[in-house]
Amino acid sequence: MFSPENILLHLDGVDKTYQMGEVAVNVLRHISLQIHHGELLVMVGPSGSGKTTMLNIIGGLDTPTAGQVWYRDRDLSRAGSAELTRYRRDTIGFVFQFYNLIPNLTARENVLVSTEISRKPLDVDEVLDLVGLTDRKHHFPSQLSGGEQQRVAIARAIAKNPELVLCDEPTGALDFETGKKVLRLLVDLRNQLGKTIVIITHNAPIAEIADTVVKLRSGEITEHHANLVLKPPEEVEW
Repeated sequence: MFSPENILLHLDGVDKTYQMGEVAVNVLRHISLQIHHGELLVMVGPSGSGKTTMLNIIGGLDTPTAGQVWYRDRDLSRAGSAELTRYRRDTIGFVFQFYNLIPNLTARENVLVSTEISRKPLDVDEVLDLVGLTDRKHHFPSQLSGGEQQRVAIARAIAKNPELVLCDEPTGALDFETGKKVLRLLVDLRNQLGKTIVIITHNAPIAEIADTVVKLRSGEITEHHANLVLKPPEEVEW
């Protein structure tokens, strides 16, 4: 489905070790993974499996202890802090479990903030329309439901026009039905805007919406396969 020429990000033999006093904690072990342009990849694993550390390394928030991380032809594992800042600013959109909205700004203003650091931002009102918030864009976060706040967070990530959108448990703080609506939104945005999306989750059934599924346990990839039959988000049960 995805050709070698279409590789956006490539992890090669990545290890991550944290030093906790005299104890070395190996969080990731020999991770090799390719992420392709336009791919929707879901990474599944229990708490402590290394999902968040992997997402942080992909997003330039952390660096590997060993191995290499390539974004196209750039070796991020050797990049300095200034280059990683540019990479995060120009290439990555982050969506977190907790929405991290600025409470005294409206939905539109929260999205507008992200476009101010982007070189080629999308139109804020068009993005808010894409996520179904045209009628709610002048409301403050406290006036929005959890699902609406998460849609603002997704709009904020998308509006800066990144190549890669990284979602850390995007349905984790939502009820079941609202969570399915958020997954539908992510699938639609990938289809309509051609963004590459990586979702990490502990809910294994969410992987049924993905082009590619990666399973992690104890810092290692235990399974990596393409989904032959995709389920629409509305049919996912967890």
